[in-house]
Amino acid sequence: MAREINSRRRGRTWNLARMRDRLSWYMVFLILPTILLARSLDKDRRVPYNIPSDWKALWFSNLDELQRVNEANDNNTVSNVTVQLGGTAFLHCKVRNLAERTVSDAEISWIRRRDFHVLTSSMFTYTNDERFQVLHPEGSDDWTLQIKYVQERDNGTYECQVSRSAGILSHFVNLNIVIPEAFILGSDEHHVDVGSIINLVCIIEKSPTPPQYVFWYHNNRMINYDTTRGSVTVQTDPGPTQSRLTIRQAVETDTGNYTCSASNTKPASIFVFVTEGDKMAAIQRRKTSAAKRNLAGVLVPAVLVVASVVLAR
Repeated sequence: MAREINSRRRGRTWNLARMRDRLSWYMVFLILPTILLARSLDKDRRVPYNIPSDWKALWFSNLDELQRVNEANDNNTVSNVTVQLGGTAFLHCKVRNLAERTVSDAEISWIRRRDFHVLTSSMFTYTNDERFQVLHPEGSDDWTLQIKYVQERDNGTYECQVSRSAGILSHFVNLNIVIPEAFILGSDEHHVDVGSIINLVCIIEKSPTPPQYVFWYHNNRMINYDTTRGSVTVQTDPGPTQSRLTIRQAVETDTGNYTCSASNTKPASIFVFVTEGDKMAAIQRRKTSAAKRNLAGVLVPAVLVVASVVLAR
């Protein structure tokens, strides 16, 4: 009996010793390094480490590496790109400082937010529109969505999505398509006398880049290089683009619609009347007389209505 009691005591003592050894190893390899690491970081360098909300922390061996990646790859960031109609848009998405083990299972996709269409994934394109292509030089951290010959319908938001088994990072790009507009100085009508000079100035607005050309049309016929009239000249100045059309010794056949048009630009038009001096005066008199008749036609009924109201009282 005494022997059995002693045996049980020795077994209990051995089990307690085993538990103490395990606890010591646990303290050495798990708890102690955590305490030392926490104390080694000052307040300014500490990075929040919440599991599972901060899933990215699980992929990095130390908090300094995580902090560098957080600074380089902010989630849900937004950038803006402005491109002229007909130009080429480059939407950049930089994925920096990622460890090799995270890149190996990462999938970078471009998504059009308007209809949530996946345009590209990795280096593959998933649209029949050949204007879309992803550019990623070997060794680069940039995944660029290229859109050629941009159209007005390309306007909107695009998402670069970095997907991993642990979570998703997103970067959004707002693409703004600008359509330049032309306008001709002066009113919609321009009157000149026979033998005088037709002088028209066209201004191109909202153009990020100067247009490659500016053409003038008379009744839908281009006259920039008109050899039938030696008195026609076109001068175009860069910067805020201005194009000046000059026609000397105007004749009645110069009457008509004049249009200023540039590449990927909404055109502008003006109607020019070329008449002899006395005819011009007659036209102005007819316009004045017509205006007076219209005014009289409005005033007479109004006076009659007022008079009838007064008499009724």
